[in-house]
Amino acid sequence: MPIHEDILSAVRRICRERDEWRFRVKEIVAALPHLNPNSVRTHIVSRCCVNAPKNHPHRWPYFRRVGRGEYEILPAFRADHTSRPDQQGRIEEQAAAFVRSEPLGDTIHIVVRRSAGVYVGEGLEIAVVTQGRSLDELLSNLREAIRLHLEGEKPADLGLIANPRLAITYEEPISNNVRA
Repeated sequence: MPIHEDILSAVRRICRERDEWRFRVKEIVAALPHLNPNSVRTHIVSRCCVNAPKNHPHRWPYFRRVGRGEYEILPAFRADHTSRPDQQGRIEEQAAAFVRSEPLGDTIHIVVRRSAGVYVGEGLEIAVVTQGRSLDELLSNLREAIRLHLEGEKPADLGLIANPRLAITYEEPISNNVRA
């Protein structure tokens, strides 16, 4: 079985056990000890993720990044049709159907953190990371970085509409002084 099918199978199993379609990379790495951990990570975060940069010529649209280190299995791949004798569909056929039916995103989500005195913004749908000394400077830098990232690209190829919106989330750790 190809590694991407092994990973998809492990993700389905883990998500079904929890009755939740979100997972973390480290859970899948632990569930597949017979595979190279770096290969598993690369497949999840890049080769099998619809909102990852196009770094590989062959990709499968199984997962979507929804947060830092957190992914979800997309609805088209939650059911395991390959094990049912009445539906011997191949995963590649499911992927092609998904690509035709998945609506395009209208929002690019950015997570902002303060680090070493600057604000750092990281895109979840596209591979954009930039920083600024103030939130205003960060926003200006984000717009420029996104414009440059999308320059010469078809937004639909990245799963986006022509003029997506920005949704910015600011993350800050809770102080150690807070009592539970």
